[in-house]
Amino acid sequence: MNPIRSNKTLPAFQVIKQFVLDQIHQGLWKEGDVIPGEAALALKFGVSRMTVNRAIRELADEQVVERVQGSGTYVAQQKYQSTLVEIRNIADEIAARGHIHHSELHQLESRLAGEFLGKALGIASANKVYHSVVVHFENNLPIQVEERFVNPKVAPDYLKQDFNALTPNAYLMQVAPLQSVNFEIEARLPPQNIRAMLRMSPREPCLLLHRQTHSKEQIASVADMWHPASRYRFAGHF
Repeated sequence: MNPIRSNKTLPAFQVIKQFVLDQIHQGLWKEGDVIPGEAALALKFGVSRMTVNRAIRELADEQVVERVQGSGTYVAQQKYQSTLVEIRNIADEIAARGHIHHSELHQLESRLAGEFLGKALGIASANKVYHSVVVHFENNLPIQVEERFVNPKVAPDYLKQDFNALTPNAYLMQVAPLQSVNFEIEARLPPQNIRAMLRMSPREPCLLLHRQTHSKEQIASVADMWHPASRYRFAGHF
């Protein structure tokens, strides 16, 4: 049965949009795959090419597909989305999209705070801080490098955790319930080590999230989270 005729509640172009989205979400059309042309879709749905054009144009505006002049229309590289209002565990966000998360621990150590980190964490510069670097993957694609500095008074057992199996965020939410958060976002070219961990091409920018969290009337941690701009976006609502 023609899906246009069977769905009388949606305009024809919306039905076509939903069809394309369903094919992508079900994994039938993957990133980089060419999708059927407008003529083929018009024939399939029994509508004009103008109707199909509107559906594909809106999907392109929403960055779901990419139209290449003289070549065709392709499934665009997905930009994974994170909320700025609710501090969520990245593993939970990825699972909510039906994808698979895994992480790789690159560094876990204790070091002197120094003047800059001491000020950021509200502790004396001669005190120690805990430092971790973790790369987070979504479906085996690296989407975040998380570099975090933690106040030992808030999470004294931080260095004993297995951050290949548990995210730093998940652990800190257990031992240091969040009271408040400050954050800033900027676009920045990553240093070479971050670019290598994220498998990025030269000159590709990152979205860099600086975040400071508070718990137990203290600053719990400060973190820099690097995301390839071509694969990630932030969103929020109030």
